Amino acid sequence: MRRKASLILLALAVFFAALSPLMRWYAFPRLAKIPADQYQDMVLEAKDATLLDYGTMKAKKVDKVTIVQTLKGNVEASEKIEKTAGRDVVVWDGLSYVQGPDGKMVSKIPERYIFDAHTQEPVHATGEMVDGDPVKREGIEFKWPFLTEKRDYEYFDAQARITAPIHYEGEQDFRGVNVYYFEQTIPWTKVPFPQIMPVEGITPESVAKTGTTRWYTTVRKFWVEPTTGAPVYGEEIHKEELRGGTLLGGREKVTAFAGHVKMREDYIRSTVDLVKSQRLLVLLMTSYLPWGFLILGAGLLSLSLYLEARSRRPGDPSPAETREPEPIGA
Repeated sequence: MRRKASLILLALAVFFAALSPLMRWYAFPRLAKIPADQYQDMVLEAKDATLLDYGTMKAKKVDKVTIVQTLKGNVEASEKIEKTAGRDVVVWDGLSYVQGPDGKMVSKIPERYIFDAHTQEPVHATGEMVDGDPVKREGIEFKWPFLTEKRDYEYFDAQARITAPIHYEGEQDFRGVNVYYFEQTIPWTKVPFPQIMPVEGITPESVAKTGTTRWYTTVRKFWVEPTTGAPVYGEEIHKEELRGGTLLGGREKVTAFAGHVKMREDYIRSTVDLVKSQRLLVLLMTSYLPWGFLILGAGLLSLSLYLEARSRRPGDPSPAETREPEPIGA
């Protein structure tokens, strides 16, 4: 009976020992993915910012500029692309809406971001764009890969339509969450005017005829939770200028927008809570379950060997055979 039990335990030990690497290296890369129907929004603010008054074409100080960013998963578009891409694809329809202190629109820039649901690598397909301009992204945007590494990544800048390195700057603690800090600097770069301008009757084409150009620079900062690859906080030191042309009335340049953009406090709290819950799910597949299965397999193996040793131990000695005394011959 002991021998039979030891064989069953040995089989279970082999099963759980084999399941450990399968969970980490086979199941996790296939099960961990961004859902196609995900929706998220974020509110950022730049307090004591500088903003261009298009009525007077002069820059002025304002109490606050608000940026609302939304990302909405387009399930229909992702399913269509998956048929030809041959992999799980996520399509995010994003919108960056900037409004001044009076609530009026400053800019409104839509974009479509198409990427691999597992690795977050860009997937190039029809419809990939920023503000109506077709683009071919390289590098990540919005989210880092699962199990983010301590290294530089390529990050796509939607304003300039370029990809540039975003540098790993160290490990920090952000409100009780261990994070990796990344920073990217985009130098002054000539960028297109938004398709929808803040003043009725003014279009990018009409501005181009005046010879005025738009320039932009930013220092982008992200604090990323490495297990999920999700940013828990972000900032930008953002500057825009209009340069040259008759629109400025002979001036060389004028500030269109300048401010230190930060996430609003209520969104910081909700983002940290969300990332903490997602982190637990990823850790289950990458750490807790694989190590648990391995330890369980080792325990079952030890118990199996113990029972096998008990089954092979000699039993109690049998009593000596009693013989009848033989008669002594005459």
